[in-house]
Amino acid sequence: MAEEGATVVVADLDVEGGEGTVALIEDVGGEGEFRELDVRDAEAVREAVDETAETHGLDVVVNNAGVAHESTDVEDVTDEMRDLVIETNALGVWNGCRAAIPHLKERGSGAIVNTSSVAGLTGLSGQAAYSLSKGGVLNFTRAVATEVGPYGIRANAVCPGLIETPLTADSIEERDDAPGEREDIPLRRAGQPEDVAACIAFLASDDAAYVSGHGFVVDGGLLA
Repeated sequence: MAEEGATVVVADLDVEGGEGTVALIEDVGGEGEFRELDVRDAEAVREAVDETAETHGLDVVVNNAGVAHESTDVEDVTDEMRDLVIETNALGVWNGCRAAIPHLKERGSGAIVNTSSVAGLTGLSGQAAYSLSKGGVLNFTRAVATEVGPYGIRANAVCPGLIETPLTADSIEERDDAPGEREDIPLRRAGQPEDVAACIAFLASDDAAYVSGHGFVVDGGLLA
């Protein structure tokens, strides 16, 4: 987003990671700002969005915070883990959208991009709570798109497959493939964060001016 000219307000529980992201933004000549935020806290999200809109104006909201859980059967998922996953992945997106929509309506334009997953389209064995949360994000995005469209606002989701991030490090390391190769993915590699970021930037841009209510799959052909 910064490379496309956006001023980016980075919000995260991970202070070191968030500040590192701002440093990367500044390295490419962009403008960034970090604030510590737990997306499960609806009031904190509202305050963050309100202050961003007042300080910078608000054009685009990307709801990307997410957590997963260890691969396990439904009956073995603890209530605490289930709640953490759903509150972060699903209610965090809800909080971000609810806080942003009034500002975007006032502008009469804008874009919302939520992060779902291929697990929101197919469900993943051993990842029931994660699949529940991501399926909810996808349908919620469709519902939001129908509501905000008359105000000139678009809402879409990205559905990443296996992306090489700390969230997926364990599953990637467990494979027997050669480094960087994935025999189960047609493009023969795990995705990189930049692969998803490019899709998000497209959905947020005027190039996608007539695209709303969709889940864009970024998975190297995995679902195919």
